Amino acid sequence: QVEVAESGGGLVQAGGSLKLSCATSGVATTINHVGWYRGQRRELVARLSSDGTATYADFVEGRFTIFRDKNGMYLQMNSLKPEDTAVYYCNTDYVYCADLCHPLDAWGQGTLVTVSS
Repeated sequence: QVEVAESGGGLVQAGGSLKLSCATSGVATTINHVGWYRGQRRELVARLSSDGTATYADFVEGRFTIFRDKNGMYLQMNSLKPEDTAVYYCNTDYVYCADLCHPLDAWGQGTLVTVSS
């Protein structure tokens, strides 16, 4: 099964940038999609599907980019606004198969992004 851990949050001024990282460990049979969510409600920020299609929330307005490489999954955030202040969570939606296949979600503990005005 999969475990994820976020890093890269911090305190920045409005208009600044941060790059969030998500480290993944464990085993998955199939990765359906990976994404970033924020706040208590785990609001969608950005999601990357298995075919490489990226989806962004309307409030992103072209400011953020989600991508992944061999080392992990990332969210590059530019032109940050105070409204972006939140705990950001990394999520992996996947299927794990032994005898049977199980749909599962892996969530990290979150990383805090604080944007001052």
